[in-house]
Amino acid sequence: MRDRARGCLLGLAIGDAMGAPAENLTAEQIAARWGTVTGFLTDRPSGTDDTEYAAFSALLLLDHGARLTSEHVADAWITHLAGQSGGFSGAGFSELGTIENLRAGLRPPASGRHLHSWSDGLAMRAAVHGVYAAGDPLLAARLATVDGAVSHDGEGVHAGVAVAAAVAVAMTGNASAAEVGAAALAAVPADSWTARSLRSALVHAGDVPALLDAVVVRSYPWTDLAPEAVALAFGAFLAAGGGFADAVTGAVSMGRDADTTAAIAGALAGALGGLDAVPARWREQIGPVTGRCLGEVVAGLHPLDLADRLADHLEDE
Repeated sequence: MRDRARGCLLGLAIGDAMGAPAENLTAEQIAARWGTVTGFLTDRPSGTDDTEYAAFSALLLLDHGARLTSEHVADAWITHLAGQSGGFSGAGFSELGTIENLRAGLRPPASGRHLHSWSDGLAMRAAVHGVYAAGDPLLAARLATVDGAVSHDGEGVHAGVAVAAAVAVAMTGNASAAEVGAAALAAVPADSWTARSLRSALVHAGDVPALLDAVVVRSYPWTDLAPEAVALAFGAFLAAGGGFADAVTGAVSMGRDADTTAAIAGALAGALGGLDAVPARWREQIGPVTGRCLGEVVAGLHPLDLADRLADHLEDE
């Protein structure tokens, strides 16, 4: 269990850092600039808010465990995040909207109701709930919902729940990639946008043009739509058969919100395959969280250390 926890959180961080230079680019632009993606796109890879928010959510789980409530999460956001002046470098619209709501005195679920409540900001951090609730997708879904109620609503929450439930199943070590994908779909309302997008990922995995055509909302000016992001991440994961390297590079190659889609794909594949599935040359390039987005509350935390602390909970159960 410790090995899979390590694979998941390090996989998330690797995907985030690998996808960051390709964020908001199209698949065609990425191919023209880098050719076939086979690894990091820069000599100095660095994570973004995706890794930092995942670390922050992991700390909340370590503090409160399965008793975590949305009030706990809101209090932590107010204590550690809302007091920062000038916003957050690299933070998403959903997080900034949440901070504005919390500063105005709104509490969850009202704090998660803003113009970007459907973003992939919960999906990018929800893997930690699946690690904590390994083998229990219902608990993982509940914890993701509790966390997400502070910052998201509707499809933004559904997408996070899908990731958390899928990781919980992957953490068992005896699921196939297809079963992990099925767990994501089973965790969300069948008539939701997220479910429709996930079904497209199941159908079109391995056919990138068809998947992009099926799920990308090209008329929208941003790339952080949660149903789109989870579909691309699961599409890459399923096309790779759960294999780590191909899942992450495949997600990066599709572009759009590439740091988030690759982070989700990396978390899924890392949980399924464990740390040994992660190429050693990539592991060595991931260090502690810088805190450039969330500050000192997460600065210095390493994904492997957080994974070990979450795994200690699993061993104590």
